[in-house]
Amino acid sequence: MRLISFDVWNTLLDLNIMLEEFSYQISTLAGLCIADVVEKVVEVREEFKKLRAQESEEPGKALFLTQEKLAEKLGVDIEVIRRAGARATINVDERIVLEGAKEALMKARENFDTVVVLGNVMFWPGAYTRVILERFGLMEFIDRTYFADEVGSYKPRREMFEKPLKDFNVKAKEALHVGDTYTEDYVGARRIGMAAVWINTEGKEIKKLEERGYEIPNIKSLPEIFKELL
Repeated sequence: MRLISFDVWNTLLDLNIMLEEFSYQISTLAGLCIADVVEKVVEVREEFKKLRAQESEEPGKALFLTQEKLAEKLGVDIEVIRRAGARATINVDERIVLEGAKEALMKARENFDTVVVLGNVMFWPGAYTRVILERFGLMEFIDRTYFADEVGSYKPRREMFEKPLKDFNVKAKEALHVGDTYTEDYVGARRIGMAAVWINTEGKEIKKLEERGYEIPNIKSLPEIFKELL
């Protein structure tokens, strides 16, 4: 095994904390009730996750469309959504880093030639997520980041997974992907022949789902999979 790719949100970083801060910043900028903002954020997120699972979201416009839809639902200018994303990026604290995430990246660095991040985007650009990874020391263990708005694709589309493999001249059978969304992460990676680990937070133990396919309850359990694969 030569390359490992990580999803970001709810794999390395806590999405709920980011969305809470994002919603708070929207409510502050627009003078809206935060409960109403949270409700609309959840609605838009679920709508677009379904589109991605069906691979029917337009790749080149994914970020703009989520920002536009949220602005429409809230009755605000799209600039409010963009500013809220920027404010949230600089205001979240270290609680956003999931327990065991840094340790998992350190182990990945010890066991793989290349460590990359493979992230979808929604509401704020991938560059903001890169800033958060940098702020809290996670980029120290990552060779390159691949965000949907920069790649022009998104998980589970095969080209999203294939991009780092091509860049580092690695075969799919030599790579492992880790993520918390079954369809976007696990199914997408397995479909092109990568080994895959699904982080199922509702699970309680490590399971082997198939040859080169695993389920773990949290990122802290990942080094146990390294022992078997490597």
